[in-house]
Amino acid sequence: MSELQLGPPRAGALAVHRAVAAGAFRRYATYRAATAAGAFTNTVFGFILAYTFLALWRARPGLGGYDANQAVTYIWISQALLVTVAVWGGGFQDDVQERFRSGDIAVDLYRPVDFQAWWLATDLGRAAFHLLARGAVPTLAGVLVFHIRLPRSPLVWAAFLLSVLLAVVVSFGLRFLVSLTGFWLHDSEGIRAVTLVVAMFFSGMLLPITLFPGLLGRLAAVLPWAALIQIPTDVLLERRTGTALATGLAFQLVWAAVLFAAGRAMLALAVRKVVVQGG
Repeated sequence: MSELQLGPPRAGALAVHRAVAAGAFRRYATYRAATAAGAFTNTVFGFILAYTFLALWRARPGLGGYDANQAVTYIWISQALLVTVAVWGGGFQDDVQERFRSGDIAVDLYRPVDFQAWWLATDLGRAAFHLLARGAVPTLAGVLVFHIRLPRSPLVWAAFLLSVLLAVVVSFGLRFLVSLTGFWLHDSEGIRAVTLVVAMFFSGMLLPITLFPGLLGRLAAVLPWAALIQIPTDVLLERRTGTALATGLAFQLVWAAVLFAAGRAMLALAVRKVVVQGG
């Protein structure tokens, strides 16, 4: 059996992965009708949630440490990030699942590229497109209708974009582990359904984690899903500055590294299973 690509990238691999990411960006850009429909849906849900939050914050001012304007801004930014960080899953997962069904996944393992890095590059290209296409419309609606609070400092925007990048990598790590269960289950849809619910709740998409009570709040704050929505949004709201900003980014970076390493270890086991079954 030929060598499977699980090791560090070789010469020229970065150029390949840049090309893969650019190709993924262009691929998603072709789905214009779906993108427009998705942006419209995000905006509608943004209005619903924004008015709900306004009513809640009028009844409970300062809830969770947010004022009413920050709370509404939180909603619109979370809607802008929802598809970018793939809280609901999807992206490369759909492609990998289809390749399990067709059997092409075995062919992928023989290609002279790193399997994990290939799909990460694909997901980064997807995320970059959605940040621009699916993120701009909800944010603009929030600015025009609710006068949401956005930072003026370029440094804050730079920190936010870095946090979003780390959020995408953490999300990829979680989804990659779920996808790899297909080597044993042959269909990861059941696991995906469970993780979707968990991600919606613990990412801060439905409600800021700071509003969770007691032990639940402390648990949510240390789970990897907090890196997806809660931390990037708090960075943009300038609730994380100085040491708190460094701590938040470090939290995302650590989880990204842990999940990437876990994905590599699980992939090695999966490859061994393919070798044993396929000879």
